[in-house]
Amino acid sequence: MADDIGTRLVAALKDPNNFESQESVAKAMELTKAYASSGSATHFSTVTKLFYDLFEMFETGKDPRTK
Repeated sequence: MADDIGTRLVAALKDPNNFESQESVAKAMELTKAYASSGSATHFSTVTKLFYDLFEMFETGKDPRTK
């Protein structure tokens, strides 16, 4: 497993048959879609940042805001 969260995300999206990070991708995608469809998102960059942060949280188990 890669140490860099960005590398993990790219690997998970490139190879959907690799089940190592697929659960994190699915959870992050589900929550991000709910946020985006709620009308609370005021700019597209907030949606992408949210997805990345959620993926990181589900992968590492740590709060990404504590960086």
